Amino acid sequence: MTLNVAQKLIRSHLVHGDMKPGEEIGISIDQTLTQDATGTLMMLELEAMGLDRARTEVNVQYIDHNLIQEDYRNPDDHLFLRSAAQRFGLWYSRPGNGVSHPCHQENFGKPGKTLLGSDSHTPAGGAMGMLAIGAGGLEVALAIAGEPFFTRMPQIWGVKLTGHLPDWVSAKDVILEMLRRHGVDGGVGRIIEYYGPGLDTLSAMDRHVIANMGGELGATTTVFPSDQEVRRFLRAWNREADWAELVADTGAAYDVQDEIDLAGLEPLIAMPCSPDNVRPVREVTGETIYQAYLGSSANPGYRDFAVTAMMVRSRPVHERVSFDVNPTSRAQLETLVRDGHIASLLHAGARLHQAGCNGCIGMGQAPATNGLSLRTVPRNFPGRSGNREDRVCLVSPETATASAITGVITDPRTLGMPFPHIADPDDPIVRQDMFVPPLPPEMASGVALEKGPNIASLPALEPLPDVIEAPVLLKVGDNVSTDEIMPAGARVRPFRSNIPEIAGFAFERIDPTYAARAKQVAGHIVVGGSNYGQGSSREHAALAPRFLELRAVVVKSLARIHAQNLVNFGVLPLVFSHPEDYDDIRAADILRLDNAHQALAEGDHLTIVNVTRGRTLEVHHFMSPRQIEYVLRGGLVNWMIERLSRSAGPQDA
Repeated sequence: MTLNVAQKLIRSHLVHGDMKPGEEIGISIDQTLTQDATGTLMMLELEAMGLDRARTEVNVQYIDHNLIQEDYRNPDDHLFLRSAAQRFGLWYSRPGNGVSHPCHQENFGKPGKTLLGSDSHTPAGGAMGMLAIGAGGLEVALAIAGEPFFTRMPQIWGVKLTGHLPDWVSAKDVILEMLRRHGVDGGVGRIIEYYGPGLDTLSAMDRHVIANMGGELGATTTVFPSDQEVRRFLRAWNREADWAELVADTGAAYDVQDEIDLAGLEPLIAMPCSPDNVRPVREVTGETIYQAYLGSSANPGYRDFAVTAMMVRSRPVHERVSFDVNPTSRAQLETLVRDGHIASLLHAGARLHQAGCNGCIGMGQAPATNGLSLRTVPRNFPGRSGNREDRVCLVSPETATASAITGVITDPRTLGMPFPHIADPDDPIVRQDMFVPPLPPEMASGVALEKGPNIASLPALEPLPDVIEAPVLLKVGDNVSTDEIMPAGARVRPFRSNIPEIAGFAFERIDPTYAARAKQVAGHIVVGGSNYGQGSSREHAALAPRFLELRAVVVKSLARIHAQNLVNFGVLPLVFSHPEDYDDIRAADILRLDNAHQALAEGDHLTIVNVTRGRTLEVHHFMSPRQIEYVLRGGLVNWMIERLSRSAGPQDA
């Protein structure tokens, strides 16, 4: 039987189910990745479960999101995460070491392995021939405890690449082309696998750019083969021994097909306020910009900064433009310093920030009111930058820099300068001393968790009631993102380890009265449109409303990670069987579901009564028997506590 790369990765880790699209499968996990915005809660979940020590091969806790130390909250969390990493047996990446995804590729990524990360851009690891999937922190906690990761077997979407990228066109334009063609939900239920002769022209970090933003298509993950380019990358980072070839068999088939001629691409731009609002740059040139922003996990490579440095050596940036440069790993930063590129950027007017996520997730570098911001980040959802009135565009480093030079949106092909051909170096400065290794088990068991005053243990969640009768507290439209359910930014993120406090910000951008109203009722329901919960994996978007007694969401369709996060915290994820029923529900209507336990046990179709209007509506769910058990028990933590109490070792689910 011929297999593609994705099928090989799944088959080699399959512990439950069959590889049939739509069937539930369980796969063993080799590595995990967490960052500080989601890791604090995950560590509290490990504590609540009573885990003794991590049972996966490699686990890394990164500090990259919450680096601003304007008060005690973020530094307290850094110390808590360091102590938790030592207690449970994880690597710890120190603040300032860099963004999790490029740092992981540089130091830990290994072809043929599975990686589960509590960040929706974890699929960037697919650039290395890994099966790298983003999930909620609770699922990552289970993987650390030795449990399989469960999901529906995706379709495999083969995208054949041919040709060679023209000058002034780069990897960001490849993924923007995919978004232009297929939209933010085009990859739902699919793994994207790139193959073909065009791969030979893309570096490992180019592939990282494309794999990172596959999440914006809604894809489960993105996969590239492990070929000689991956071998070259690992050799440069002193890890050639970790390389193994992993390519598709000759004649391997795909469930869905697409093809991109790289030579036919041009500079593209995603206009506000969605990653799929993509147009050719040449169609929107001339509008004044306020900011050009370089960096983030979506464009983290050496060449992304070096090309920019070469472009501004003779032409400094426009005096009106805030030219923000965010290095993505300390090792890359030191290499860029060594090669003179940082000096060129600073001389041209760049504002150099520490290695981390920073403005990508609204932690500083917010644009001015209504000021157009051209960024190399992966997302431009409304308000994500830290400014409610933001106008963020997604572009390549070449387009961002050309526009910074002129002060207006500019097609880089019109600058009249030669294209600076830059390759990733074969001799980067390797900085592994910024990682604190796991302690030996005998020392780890004696480590006490360092909890500052803002760190609260995980709240207890009661089981699902058999009768749910509650008001529709909120009705929202299509494509509501987790940024809108639970905002990012410097004002909110410091409370990520304090659920009672962070719950007050839930749905704030949609309805500032939501949290206060939720506290006045004993349970409530949210009704939504299509692609509800797209975007970030942050489980606070499920847990905070659940803390406010959200019992169910009833929507036209759900994004994968958020749907699982709702299940993990005991919230019923329900889908309209007849989407037009959405129009018949009003905010404040009372909905009732009788005999919920029996209805869930008997099938995937349920009947809800709109008590206010005297009507019934049919809904269904996509939960497996395992997920139903989680919901009935009040969430995955309750389920796992019972499981660990029954056995000291992992068992098949």
